[in-house]
Amino acid sequence: QVQLLESGGGLVQAGGSLRLSCAASGRVFNGNSMGWFRQAPGKEREFVARITWGGGTSYADSVKGRFTISRYNANATVFLQMNSLKPEDTAIYYCAGRVGVSWTYWGQGTQVTVSS
Repeated sequence: QVQLLESGGGLVQAGGSLRLSCAASGRVFNGNSMGWFRQAPGKEREFVARITWGGGTSYADSVKGRFTISRYNANATVFLQMNSLKPEDTAIYYCAGRVGVSWTYWGQGTQVTVSS
């Protein structure tokens, strides 16, 4: 059974940091890109960051220089380190697994709230 389980969300003041984790089953993790997306109230889900199996990364312009995605292949975990958080970063953050050209697998999400 494919599973993606996020953790690490919470409430933080503007300028603070949070680290999100996503524990994945091997079927979705091994050999595939992993990513983070977010959805703010009243808005569509948007791409945040992606990391390939080999460690290549890409980011949304809105988080470049503040967020860092990483993965630990030995235990099938992907991380999102979020620094210098802003109120506009408030959203539900989702972990996703990519198979081929599609983001096929999704976690349930973890809430991140940044107060001003």
